[in-house]
Amino acid sequence: MKAMILAAGRGERMRPLTDHTPKPLLKAAGKALIEYTLENLAHAGFTEIVINIAHLGAQIKDYCGYGKRWNVSIEYSDEGETALETAGGIAKALPLLGNEPFLALNADIICDYPLATLRTQAIDLAHLVMISNPPHHPEGDFSLNADGVLSEQGLNKLTFSGIGVYHPKLFANIPVAPLKLRPVLNQAMQQQRISGEKFSGLWMDIGTPERLAALGEQHARLSGRHAEDGMY
Repeated sequence: MKAMILAAGRGERMRPLTDHTPKPLLKAAGKALIEYTLENLAHAGFTEIVINIAHLGAQIKDYCGYGKRWNVSIEYSDEGETALETAGGIAKALPLLGNEPFLALNADIICDYPLATLRTQAIDLAHLVMISNPPHHPEGDFSLNADGVLSEQGLNKLTFSGIGVYHPKLFANIPVAPLKLRPVLNQAMQQQRISGEKFSGLWMDIGTPERLAALGEQHARLSGRHAEDGMY
């Protein structure tokens, strides 16, 4: 299974830090955010990785190269200066991702979810990893039914973690143009074709300077877990 790191966002909430540095290259405890992600993917057995880039994307290519440091192979889907949002970005990257289900995850999340389990995850159109609603997103995104199917309606909504497995046919009719993922998922959920699971372990969305600083402060504990489990 291939993996895609979503790294094309401009990082508006991180400004002014992202005015001259792409968000995935912002550092916590001396390591770029995208490097935590690459290490976790490599540990989970993902060796073929696609990274989409846009704003200051050349810096990401220079930093990551073609993956030799992590014993993986990296290809890039360059969206130019203006990012295509998640659905549009995945649609553009489909020629690199192939015809089989693939993992896609945000470049700015830190977690200890066991990504290796997703390599054999059975899916229809998609399978999303959900979490309890964090303070910055109390309303949640989708409801997880008892049968493991996700719905856009319902009570007790959970938050999408930014980690998901997708079948390419979910994006088969998506134009290569700016388009968010939510409407694509909503349409498939109306057909009950999106499954999900709840994850209760470590998860951080490094979306603001404050959360970046918090990650740095936690690094001693995170490093211990990484050394023991190979996770970040």
